[in-house]
Amino acid sequence: MPRLFVALELPPPARAVLAAFRSAADPEDWRPVADEALHVTLAFLGGRPEGDVAVIEPVLSRSAGPAPRLVVAGALLLPPRRARVLGAALEDPDGTLAALQGRVAAGLVAAGVHEPERRPFRPHATVARLRSGRRAPRTVAAEPEPLEFAGTAVTLFVSRLHPRGARYEALVRVPLS
Repeated sequence: MPRLFVALELPPPARAVLAAFRSAADPEDWRPVADEALHVTLAFLGGRPEGDVAVIEPVLSRSAGPAPRLVVAGALLLPPRRARVLGAALEDPDGTLAALQGRVAAGLVAAGVHEPERRPFRPHATVARLRSGRRAPRTVAAEPEPLEFAGTAVTLFVSRLHPRGARYEALVRVPLS
């Protein structure tokens, strides 16, 4: 079964800022996420039957709306105690990202293809993952450059696992206004 997730796609200037931040991370500790894979996850669906793509597509079309205005806000280690992910925190000054994520998640739950997360949505973009066998750092020396931007599309991706990291393929893309 394909591993699926729904994400907010980012414009090139945001990806460039995130890539520069990622490049400042210690390569001995962190395995970088490829530039083209930088995104904001809205809902992780996990392994789903291929037929679910036809169910998910109209949910994404109904959920789309205004492009969320976001601000790159700082370095983020997740989870905080034993970090496995290096990310950039994102501010959602007018709540449009939270509203979009809420519409997407509620629509997917109603369609029977998603179990809602127990933890609250935390807007961020993952830029690197902790390498196997490395100890989780407690702090991050670098900070991403602050940048205001708008998301470009809500996209259903399939994640294909490879030894050098997951590769993502867009299955459904809904542009945002």
